[in-house]
Amino acid sequence: MTKDQLYKEIYERYGFITRARGCFLYTHKSQRLTDMFQENGKAILGWDGKNAATMFKNMMNKGLTGSFICEDKPRIDKAVSELIGKECHASFYYTKSDAVKAAVSAGAKNIVSYKPWNKEQEDLSGADAVVIIPPFPWGEDIVILAIAAPGVPEPVEGQLTIPFTLQTALTRAIYNLIAELPLRTEKDWFIYDTILTKYWERKGPYLYPKISENKYDEFVKHCLDCNIVINPSYNEPSIVPFGADKGVFTKLKNNPYEE
Repeated sequence: MTKDQLYKEIYERYGFITRARGCFLYTHKSQRLTDMFQENGKAILGWDGKNAATMFKNMMNKGLTGSFICEDKPRIDKAVSELIGKECHASFYYTKSDAVKAAVSAGAKNIVSYKPWNKEQEDLSGADAVVIIPPFPWGEDIVILAIAAPGVPEPVEGQLTIPFTLQTALTRAIYNLIAELPLRTEKDWFIYDTILTKYWERKGPYLYPKISENKYDEFVKHCLDCNIVINPSYNEPSIVPFGADKGVFTKLKNNPYEE
């Protein structure tokens, strides 16, 4: 199932979305849905985006929505350098594959696709390049490529020039992630295991389906009927809804899915 198909299924059941906050979606038919898809991880810090959304609005009010240069030393470089643990330069792409191609063209050998709260990636300082999906709830895909300095790549096909308004929001989102990393731990995720591990294998906050692939679309729809939104792609993880009461899974618990 695609993302567009998932959202169509939501619309057919509950109407359009009127509000999104934290890990919840609120619908026209006065239903609250627990979001475990989270725009494939871009809303992992919450749909309200913390103060990143405020930064975005403030820059919009200044009219900084063009493609012009707005600062000599990009703050996004400083943010990704702090996240990774060494000096880096950042550039933007639409897809992971475009970012990886750019990293290869810059001579990077050790290229890491970063996923927060992945214990296997706690030390990124040894990577030549890191591909980052910024935790900013945004409909279009924007990928950050962090190249270890001084290996600054020349502009290549696929590199984006995005307005300073959006750059500022993405920068704040990275800092929000850095602040949140030590605050979310195993104790915040395992509390849901009694319900979720029947259907998923959990690794940190990430949930990998135990349901067979040929039944997965059916399972996605079953979860929607239980007011739960999960990742529509079998090959991408759903995400534990940080901060949600365990009661959000009552419908699923009382109406279990059976293959």
